[in-house]
Amino acid sequence: MANPLLPLLLGAVFLLGAGGKVLAGADVQVVARRAADLVSVHAQATLQAPLTVVWDTLTDYERLPEFIPGIKRSRVLARTGTTTTIEQSGEARFLFLTVPVEVTLEATEHDSKIEVRRIAGTLRHLQGRYETSIVLADPPQVLLRWVGTVALEEDLPPLIAETVIRLQIEEQFAAMVKEIERREQARREALPGRRDKNPSPNSAPASPAGRRGDFAGPQR
Repeated sequence: MANPLLPLLLGAVFLLGAGGKVLAGADVQVVARRAADLVSVHAQATLQAPLTVVWDTLTDYERLPEFIPGIKRSRVLARTGTTTTIEQSGEARFLFLTVPVEVTLEATEHDSKIEVRRIAGTLRHLQGRYETSIVLADPPQVLLRWVGTVALEEDLPPLIAETVIRLQIEEQFAAMVKEIERREQARREALPGRRDKNPSPNSAPASPAGRRGDFAGPQR
């Protein structure tokens, strides 16, 4: 039986468009493309924060539900060396469509990246990585990227599945950036007798690495 909401969902997909999108804040940019039965996603933002603040926020696994939309629960199951096993539950939303998500992930931390992969759950596929690179030391500036592929377990038309995944990652990546900026602002304000020579996160000019014209999306 056909889903009566399908024409409305498809119409919304065409209105929203596909491909790349630039969001407000720290020049957050997201590109999503279908690759066979997977959706390839590339997101990036240039942050006015030191690497320690960026890294501490990315690896604050159990507090993710406090600032990442769509994640209702995030629990660390085990830590082995640099690998953390995390159980998460939540949902992905698009108009009237809600896709429940239950997933167990492994996050492996390296010097400048965190590799993430699905090991169980309702996501059919999730594999990707956060990458960090220092752009400037003073004032501190870090380029943060997410590169990965995702597939839902739900049997959805490809365009709708791509849109659900893209919107979810856009929202979650932007929320991660916002939390990093909030923590960095709190850190600066807590410095004793500080002189705030660092610009606020929203006032500093973008570095050459963070200019919109330099962003080409995922490479194949």
